Amino acid sequence: MNRYERLNALLGLLAERGRVEVDEVAAELAVSGATIRRDLDHLAGQRLLSRTRGGAVAHPEVAYDLPQRYKTVRRAGEKQRIGKAAAERVGRGAVVGMNGGTTTTEVARALVANADADGVLTVVTNALNIAGELAVRPRVKLVVTGGVARPQSYELVSPLAGRILGGLNLDVVFLGVDAIDPDAGAYADHEGEAEVNRMLAERAHRVVVVADSSKIGARAFAEICPIGLVHVLVTDTGATEEDVRRFGERGVEVVRV
Repeated sequence: MNRYERLNALLGLLAERGRVEVDEVAAELAVSGATIRRDLDHLAGQRLLSRTRGGAVAHPEVAYDLPQRYKTVRRAGEKQRIGKAAAERVGRGAVVGMNGGTTTTEVARALVANADADGVLTVVTNALNIAGELAVRPRVKLVVTGGVARPQSYELVSPLAGRILGGLNLDVVFLGVDAIDPDAGAYADHEGEAEVNRMLAERAHRVVVVADSSKIGARAFAEICPIGLVHVLVTDTGATEEDVRRFGERGVEVVRV
């Protein structure tokens, strides 16, 4: 288990129990007590928990919907492959939209790696972490929507985003989702994120959903867009032939990587 997996596990245990003890958690995660103490000190430095003698307790000001940086380890290999395959579909000089999420972050990283030395890529996003990575790239023209930041996902939400997006045209938008179904469409867990994601999709000539196969057929709270607005789904090989068939019947190209 690497460090990010341990941090993820520790926060999950805090969410479940409210308190953890070093010796107990070290035994559960099969690492040394010294390692767990360092991990707890790190999380305490991020104000994600409060240290106690021999362990830690949940921080009263933290809602344990894990911040995105501690979710990146989940299906990391699949997400990197999805990001690379999605980025390869972007032409030189394109105007690209993307929402927040671990998979779209991998798309952004792959786009930078593929950037043409002679061209400028325009990226429109409501994700603060993606904006932070791209802002230092000289060949990326970065546009960030307005809104209020959600600490769980780093996405900017609220109607302020519409003031920016309403006047833009996007060649392609990459959407990370919490659920996608060939009948129900694409969904997010948070209604504010879903609304901004919908605006991104409506401003795009082409909508590409990037989602690992665990999202297929799942359920989430708020609709982003109906399946008729989705052109491509880039996912991993966990997607079944039946999934491919059902999406294909609704006009969605499925790319499995």
